Amino acid sequence: MKNIITAPQIRAARGLIGWSRDELSEKSGVPKITISRVETEATTPRQSTIDAIRTALEAAGVEFIAENGGGAGVRLKI
Repeated sequence: MKNIITAPQIRAARGLIGWSRDELSEKSGVPKITISRVETEATTPRQSTIDAIRTALEAAGVEFIAENGGGAGVRLKI
């Protein structure tokens, strides 16, 4: 699936743009408790949850880098 992002990518993306879980919740429409559970890998999220998180972070300027032998990652769009 092309839209899979990992818990570490989500945490790193928030760090890059300086967002708290509260801010990500507000921007994505995903409850803060769900974001917490996703980031700590306490649950396997629905695709719709991942899509909402990804869309919010990408709108803020984050680019997700797929696994390419060096590990998945994130960076700010140029």
